[in-house]
Amino acid sequence: MSDGEEDLSDVEQEDEKEEIPDFPLTEDLVGENLSLLCKTSNGLAHAYVRLDLHDKQVTDISVLSCYIHLRYLDLSENSLREISALNALTHLLTLKVDNNLLTSPELSELPYLQVASFANNRISTTKGVTHPSLEHLNLNGNQILEVTDLDKLDKLQTLELRSNQLTSTTGIEDLPSLRKLYLAANNITLLDGLNTLVSLQFLHLRNNKLITLDGFTDQMVNLQYINLR
Repeated sequence: MSDGEEDLSDVEQEDEKEEIPDFPLTEDLVGENLSLLCKTSNGLAHAYVRLDLHDKQVTDISVLSCYIHLRYLDLSENSLREISALNALTHLLTLKVDNNLLTSPELSELPYLQVASFANNRISTTKGVTHPSLEHLNLNGNQILEVTDLDKLDKLQTLELRSNQLTSTTGIEDLPSLRKLYLAANNITLLDGLNTLVSLQFLHLRNNKLITLDGFTDQMVNLQYINLR
């Protein structure tokens, strides 16, 4: 075998290692992992409202669009590249999709969603997060370069953006209820727009590249803790 053929073989082997076999979610697997029987929203029936599919090697969740009564959903540690089926789950309260292959957190507006976690994916944008009741958003460990389109999150209290690729705090200024902001391990050099965060209490900025501390103002009357190590 020639050197060229050996190199091509190595590449093919690497591709095979990265290829993830299809494993669509089935109704049987859903049924095995449902729990918490509750009344439905109209009070006329009962349904299971919690589903834990943590680490099931799932690649496709299309079947979940039929489970409209779900309120608590954990899809962490799978191989999901998209989650559009969740647009039908308008009663969701908490959603955890950590450690998947998502490139976007975008979903249709889910009116009751309060907690959403997309940590450790391949997400490069904050666009598409428009859930009006959201209080806690976790986007740690992604590839986000800038924060945009979070202006509908009037109730957001905690925003986690550790270990991304941010260079400034621009885009975070339209969050009037924000109390806790985690921005450690980015590439932030400038603090911009923080003066509008009048509810902010805790700010974590360690392991960044700040060149100035300009950006703090007297308007930030509730700020109690800053971590700049």
